[in-house]
Amino acid sequence: MSQKYPNLCKPITLGRTTFRNRMFSAPMGGTDITNDGCIGPKSKSFYELRAKGGAGAVTVSECMVHPQTDGSHAYHLDTSVLNSLASFTYTADAIRRHGAIPSVELSHSGMYAGTYMTDKTRQHEMFQWGPSACVRPDGVEVYELTQELIDEIVAAYGRTAGLAKRAGFEMVMIHGGHGWLINQFLSPWFNKRTDCYGGSLENRCRFAKEVLDAVRAAVGPFFPIEFRMSGSELFEGGYTLEDGIEIAKQLESRVDLLHVSAGTYQRGFGDTHPSMFKPHGCNVYLAAEIKKHVKVPVATLGGLNDPAQMEEIIASGQADVVEMARALLADPFLPQKVMSNRDEEIVRCLRCFTCMAERAATATRRCTVNPLIGREDEGDVIYPAPEKKRVLVVGGGPGGLYAAYTAARRGHEVVLCEKETELGGILKSERALPFKSEMYQLAGTYALLAEKAGAEIRLNTPVDRAYVYAFAPDALIIAAGSTPLVPPIPGLKGENVVVVNNYYKEEEKVGDDVVVFGGGLAGCECAIHLGQLGKTVHLVEMRDERAPDANVRHRPLLLNEIEKYVTVHTGYKGLEVKEDGILCEDKDGNQVLVPGHSVICALGQRSRTDVVEELRDAAPFVRVIGDAARVSTITNAVYWGYHAAMDIE
Repeated sequence: MSQKYPNLCKPITLGRTTFRNRMFSAPMGGTDITNDGCIGPKSKSFYELRAKGGAGAVTVSECMVHPQTDGSHAYHLDTSVLNSLASFTYTADAIRRHGAIPSVELSHSGMYAGTYMTDKTRQHEMFQWGPSACVRPDGVEVYELTQELIDEIVAAYGRTAGLAKRAGFEMVMIHGGHGWLINQFLSPWFNKRTDCYGGSLENRCRFAKEVLDAVRAAVGPFFPIEFRMSGSELFEGGYTLEDGIEIAKQLESRVDLLHVSAGTYQRGFGDTHPSMFKPHGCNVYLAAEIKKHVKVPVATLGGLNDPAQMEEIIASGQADVVEMARALLADPFLPQKVMSNRDEEIVRCLRCFTCMAERAATATRRCTVNPLIGREDEGDVIYPAPEKKRVLVVGGGPGGLYAAYTAARRGHEVVLCEKETELGGILKSERALPFKSEMYQLAGTYALLAEKAGAEIRLNTPVDRAYVYAFAPDALIIAAGSTPLVPPIPGLKGENVVVVNNYYKEEEKVGDDVVVFGGGLAGCECAIHLGQLGKTVHLVEMRDERAPDANVRHRPLLLNEIEKYVTVHTGYKGLEVKEDGILCEDKDGNQVLVPGHSVICALGQRSRTDVVEELRDAAPFVRVIGDAARVSTITNAVYWGYHAAMDIE
């Protein structure tokens, strides 16, 4: 078969191990890590799905090698712990049986031990070790590692690597980036030692070399070792790309694959994990430059989800391997779709950080566009329903489309009705925001998948009770969505006002000076976009907080963009929309005019309860999903839509 992306699909051999393609699954933390560091059954299924989806390698993250000095709530591979070796063995087997090469990331948090603990109070009470004594910005005291402890940790890397090989893993990744212990030794910012581990770059590389030598001694000469490093720390005082090149040259003889990432976890989350505000592949230049100076193969990553872009990276020699994490949460089968020339079916990652926010908040996994994530042990195969039913879906937003797709895959006769001329629901409004293009694209992908599965889509088709009775469905899924909230504020329906949902249709009405009325997520993102266009933007919000509905990972990055482009007025109550702005009342009761000849109304959404009430009992099986049930998130709409379809028997 002629492949559309031949370079991505080409095998690569590292050591004496051949990987079936150049698309690797980067380390992602599991969901049910036991108290003693074993891999729980949910996590085993989590990693297995990436292998089943066609990735060349699947790396388990993170195995902390020395629990005595690193209390992070992560994996530990230790023969003294019951089921530790067994849990790793079952996981390696689950990955390997689908043709992927199982790998495990070996790590030590150093002065950030306990980062993954949900109990941050306990984390701050821990004894912290790093290359140098210091006090962290959060006030935690860090102690300098002694030579004895350094030797213990080095030996632990080797011992753990040997156990990983014994468990059936066929590659190990040594985590030397993102501000963890090895990176702390490499970095002049963290490492202030005056002995043989500090000072010169050669000395700062010594700990990494000792670790790699210990691992090599444990796994043998032809076992692949991948070394993950930050190509640059990307902050003043950290090491630069030029230093990254020299570090790579120092270490390349000891590794089989240099995995070049970016930044440090503590001082650049949005660099290490590029947000929707950054270009896809914004960190590739680091790997591309380092590759010019080393002979060992190089891997790159960072917000990659487009096979055409990834193909170009390999074809042009910028890297030998591309790695993905979030993209394989959104669509675990991305590699298989690339290998079989079905790239139009790829569900793209939105870079919305729902996955990482849930992990930080509840130690679980969830993905906005993929309801299976974190629940892979429930099964990823959609089996036919015992009896074919007539299913009517009302509403063509993300929840309705995913419900139709799922019900059709189960063998039901599915019709989806959308009252407007275009699918997408609230996603249609995202087309005007370039940094949210994947969100607008999502509706088209879901529609394609639904139609390929056999669902019929009817546009310009409003549904009332008579329509339902005429159709006579066995099951009715109401996904009618929501409508914009436009309160009775004088002037809010004036000619100079554009409701945020309609901005994509009325962009020409918005002039060069704008007031965005409403500082929730939708208002903030629209304000950023308008600021990026060079407009003068003011944002008015009655509450003290901006974007409180944004998740904990996306919100700080969003607020950084707000600071660049928008003048914010919190604690302002809008009284009246005028031709030249919004008359507001501040906290002290003073009236203030916030200037702007154009106004964007972004005051929230309201469920379409009228549709729900009319149709609630119109079929034997009725399920209300998404905003029609409760104004919430795309994540909930998709998840509820999936399970509504699965419940039809």
